[in-house]
Amino acid sequence: MTEEESVSGLAERRGEETKVYQPAEDSGLLADAAAEFARGRTLEVGTGSGWVAEQVAGSVPEMVAADVNPHACQQARERGIEAVRTNLTDAFADGSFETVLFNPPYLPTDPENEWDDWMEQALSGGESGRELIEPFLDDLGRVLAPGGQALLLVSSLAGFEEVEALARDAGFVPEEVRQESYPFETLSILRLTRFSMCAKPSSGKIE
Repeated sequence: MTEEESVSGLAERRGEETKVYQPAEDSGLLADAAAEFARGRTLEVGTGSGWVAEQVAGSVPEMVAADVNPHACQQARERGIEAVRTNLTDAFADGSFETVLFNPPYLPTDPENEWDDWMEQALSGGESGRELIEPFLDDLGRVLAPGGQALLLVSSLAGFEEVEALARDAGFVPEEVRQESYPFETLSILRLTRFSMCAKPSSGKIE
C-alpha cells in the first residue's frame, strides 16, 4: 500500500467522525467470534465506541473496556460498559482476565504522517500495520488468567503470517476462528491460547 493509498483509506474510514472509531465490518467479525468463545471476566482493549463490548457483555460475567482515547471511554460508558482509560493493558493487574479482545489499529501509514486527530490514531498501525500489535502481545500473557485466551483481529494489510509469528514468539498458539474477505483486504480472528501461564503478584494495578 502506498502512502497516498494509506492517507486516502484513513480519510474514507474516518468519514465525519474525528474522535471515536465506530462499528464497521471488523467490529462485527470480532463480536461474532466473541459470542462463541468469550468466557469469564473479559476485557476489550481499544474499545472505541464500546459497541463490541456491549454485544459481549450479556454473555460473560463481567465486561471491562479499555482505550487510551477519553472520548472512546465516555462513549463506552454511555453504553453501560465499565471503561478504563489506559494504554493497551498497562492499568490491569496480572492474571485479571480469562478473555481479552483486541481490534488493533492496523492501517499501514508512513512514519512521517502525523497523527492529527483521535480517529487517525485509532486507524494507524504504523509503517508495518503492527505497531500496537507487538506491545499488546508482549504484555498479554501477564494479564491473562491461567488457561486464558485472547481474540485478536488481524488484517492482511498488517501481515497475517507476521502476526502469527509474533504470537508464537510471545508464547501463544494461534488458531484462526473467523475469516472474511473484502476487495482490498482479508480480515481474520486469531484465537490465542497458552496453557503454561502463571499469574504473579502485582501492585498499583486495577484488580
